[in-house]
Amino acid sequence: MSRIRGRDTKPELQLRHALHHRGFRYRLHVKSLPGKPDLVFPRRDAILFVHGCFWHQHENCPKATVPSSNVEFWQSKFQANKQRDSRNQQLLSESGWRIGLIWECCILDSLNDGVIDEVAEFLLNGTPAWAEWPTSLIT
Repeated sequence: MSRIRGRDTKPELQLRHALHHRGFRYRLHVKSLPGKPDLVFPRRDAILFVHGCFWHQHENCPKATVPSSNVEFWQSKFQANKQRDSRNQQLLSESGWRIGLIWECCILDSLNDGVIDEVAEFLLNGTPAWAEWPTSLIT
């Protein structure tokens, strides 16, 4: 587990590259904000989180498995992750930030112009206060 990265993951780098290519500028992992968001767009009052499907247990996603050994530990770990995510998102929302959540499967399986268009629209439009990609999962 010591080799698991918390930042600069492949999905995060792909998203950063695509957004930078479209002219968006951002700050990375701002420590002064709850949850140290992956991408912070201060001028747009927006934050993007890139969540790993396994670590944050993306609902109905085939990548969100629970290991067969030490099940209690993993279930407790995943529950704590979800509670921390929820708490951080609430604190950010109360501070006036708009929050976008992009799941790993959306980026690794199909990061395409359509997804980037939706994220760009979220950043440029100023609404909604909350957005999530993918918007639905085909299982």
